[in-house]
Amino acid sequence: MGGMGSGRWNQGGKDTTNDYRALDIRRMQRDGVLAAGSSCGWNWFRNGETVASIQVRTEADRVILGYRHRSGGGDWENQNYPVRTEWTPCHFGGARVWFLCPIQGCGNRVAKLYLGAAIFACRHCYQLAYASQRENRCQSTKRRIDKIRDRLKWKPGFLNGVGFKPKGMHCRTFHRLSFEHGIEVCRLLKSMQE
Repeated sequence: MGGMGSGRWNQGGKDTTNDYRALDIRRMQRDGVLAAGSSCGWNWFRNGETVASIQVRTEADRVILGYRHRSGGGDWENQNYPVRTEWTPCHFGGARVWFLCPIQGCGNRVAKLYLGAAIFACRHCYQLAYASQRENRCQSTKRRIDKIRDRLKWKPGFLNGVGFKPKGMHCRTFHRLSFEHGIEVCRLLKSMQE
């Protein structure tokens, strides 16, 4: 009981969303590529180099994705299929756009689709977990510390010491974040001693 690889920290579990290429409709909306009749290329980068790309053509209530895919070292296959979109009104005006998952029987309204077995689908269809769900207690505490340090514009890593109040930040906000930082560092050091 509680041995190596048991419980929720089992690294052999579900793939994570970080393991798949994602298509984010919120970013597409921000970049202005969702106007009906427009088309663009969408690229994924690693170390400054393009590792994958697709063509996106926009129509009134859908986007058409065109790309080439190869699985298991087989032949390249052309993929060209529509993904429906849906707009919902926001409470304070404007509208938000969503993908409707193209997997038959799903149709979930989602902001991101992931490229898995030749087609894009929602994370539920591919049974993907978020990377943060795989973190142990120390890793999640370190991530929270670095998130606070980023807001304070301090160098990442709790061993780098504390910095000064960033220009333009309210004193109350600075003191609250500094206090939260101290609590998280104490929590991390305590969990490392256990």
